[in-house]
Amino acid sequence: MNVTRFNEAPEYHPAHHYQMRCVRLQGYEAGPADTLWIGVSTIEPGGHTSLSASPLEKHYVVLEGEIVVCTEDHETTLHRYDSCRLAPGEARALRNDSAEPAMILLAMPLADRI
Repeated sequence: MNVTRFNEAPEYHPAHHYQMRCVRLQGYEAGPADTLWIGVSTIEPGGHTSLSASPLEKHYVVLEGEIVVCTEDHETTLHRYDSCRLAPGEARALRNDSAEPAMILLAMPLADRI
């Protein structure tokens, strides 16, 4: 068993993420994992990512607040406990248009295992 305490989770700094704090809960520097990693991002009001695609599938779950998820042809607001899946190669941008911080859980395959 690998336990990561949230207050001790290692921070990471992905490119094109603004006014966000990202930590890993499992996988990579947070500990061993065979197929996926899990992280949590806190997005401050006005925080966002650039529209970009990844070759990896992504799953988001909103833990607190709300976020807007934009793809090249669609935009939707996710609220607490809402989730979405982004297909490999599907471009996405996230933003927090609210006055409160938002927190999202991210689950993705390990890049070095595909």
